[in-house]
Amino acid sequence: MKKYGFQQSNSDHTFFLKHQQGKATALIVYVDDIIIIGNDPEEISRLQEQLTTKFEMKNLGGLKYFLGIEVDRSKQGIFLSQQKYIIDLLSEVRLVECKPCRHANCSES
Repeated sequence: MKKYGFQQSNSDHTFFLKHQQGKATALIVYVDDIIIIGNDPEEISRLQEQLTTKFEMKNLGGLKYFLGIEVDRSKQGIFLSQQKYIIDLLSEVRLVECKPCRHANCSES
């Protein structure tokens, strides 16, 4: 990534950032997943093309789910949720049908 003008984050070695003429492009790598975001569509396309020459890649389109986080876009912004992760977790421990309790010391079943 440094070859393409990106700087690696000191706090997260999987995060790379490129600032150029008021535009920014960021790349996050996790195992075999890559997320590319930024405000320069040409730079994003160029980066995808460059990476495709080095790695076998497939563009899955807009980000919908990553590391247990669901991503939903609207005119109001980006909404992040872990609802699917929580439901899967509750299913695993067979607690999907449980009902919430209003009181911290609740002993209702």
